[in-house]
Amino acid sequence: MSTILLSILRHKPKTLNQLKQIHALLILTGLKSSSTLAKLIEHHFHLFRRQIPSYAHLILNHETHNQLFLLNTLIKCSSPRDSVLLFAKYISGSSIVFDDHTFIFAFGACARSSSLSALHEGKQIHARAIKHGFMLNLLVSTTTIHFYTRNGHICYARKVFDEMLVRSDATWNALISGYSSQKVNLIENSFNALVTFKNMLANDYVKPNGKTVVCVLSAVSQLGSLGTGFSVHGYVVKTINSPEKDVYIGTGLIDMYSKCGCISIASKVFGMVKEKNVLTWTAMVTGLAYHGKGKEAIELLLAMKKCHVLPNAVTFTSILTACCHTGLVEEGLHLFHKMETEFGFAPEIEHYGCVVDLLGKAGHLREAYDFIVAIPGETNPVLWRSLLGSCRLHEDVVMGEEVGKILVQLEAEVCHGDEKAPSKDYVGLSNVYALAKRWEDVGSVRGEMRIKGLKIKSGHSVVH
Repeated sequence: MSTILLSILRHKPKTLNQLKQIHALLILTGLKSSSTLAKLIEHHFHLFRRQIPSYAHLILNHETHNQLFLLNTLIKCSSPRDSVLLFAKYISGSSIVFDDHTFIFAFGACARSSSLSALHEGKQIHARAIKHGFMLNLLVSTTTIHFYTRNGHICYARKVFDEMLVRSDATWNALISGYSSQKVNLIENSFNALVTFKNMLANDYVKPNGKTVVCVLSAVSQLGSLGTGFSVHGYVVKTINSPEKDVYIGTGLIDMYSKCGCISIASKVFGMVKEKNVLTWTAMVTGLAYHGKGKEAIELLLAMKKCHVLPNAVTFTSILTACCHTGLVEEGLHLFHKMETEFGFAPEIEHYGCVVDLLGKAGHLREAYDFIVAIPGETNPVLWRSLLGSCRLHEDVVMGEEVGKILVQLEAEVCHGDEKAPSKDYVGLSNVYALAKRWEDVGSVRGEMRIKGLKIKSGHSVVH
């Protein structure tokens, strides 16, 4: 009987009734244990991913032994928001004493969360971890670094890193990955990623691994520093046996060389990679798109299909971008219409944007206008801004004025008169009037901006 029950637990039950029957059998046969109950909780979350799994909570509430193990399983399996609420509930109103796994799973939930309160809640968990001495645990501290980097607070992550007495390769990777993945201050953070990598090389206790190299290559790509890229590639060749066999390092090298301007070397690396996944193909397609090689990108997509690798949304964004850069209007539209019929996924806002850009830059402004109007659902202002840019490019003042007024109206509806509304759409409309030398209309738009307190953000450039 025990063998049968254990084999049943290895397979996911398909209904809640089956789950309850297994639970009943575990109780009747005396095979109920913390590990089997934890497996039941995991199965229950698999059944009810989008609902609150109340039965899983009942399993925890009706057990008097090994409650911590079951609670940790609940926190690990729950949605990020529910995980944080569970942590808060049991840390203040329960006799259960938390362990390092509890804090690891709670920090992980805050890292995955898209809630605006995730950072504040994570800081509170961090304070608890310091108070109870869990920050001395290597995994807890490493997960804390990961949490802060995911929430855009790299300075806090760095502080936790500097306070650690012992660091593993995962700790170094968390910080380097955090630097290279920040959305702001790209140059500064990418440079800090390379400095951290250099410090890691000087460490006698841990050495970089494949994941480290992938994060460093991402930082080099953002800097566009070809010399540094050559150095990192040389390090990979010397320290990692046959780097072309590692699909992730190979993909990182392709991306790095493409963004550093060496598409020929990227192609050579692509040919050397033994096993290519969708990310590898997409990196090469993206590189060709960056370099305006639309026909080569389309040929690569066809080769990808022959190798039975299904492209993803990013692959098609790159393909359509390549078509836009090289003026392949018919080819781009053909591929766009084949996305759903032949490749099985519906277009997203990025793909619609690429088509608008494709039509607009080719001078088909009316077709682009009609295309936006025909898109189901609410129209994204980004699409209209793309068309407005094309109107200025082709000096179509009539269409530009119409699109500019649509954008201003959209912003007024979204912001409801808020003085913090963005100014770029007013500036766009003003530039259209300036193009036609309609200076009175320019003054009228600028005057409206002053009345609403809208300010133009200063542009800046960085040269490495």
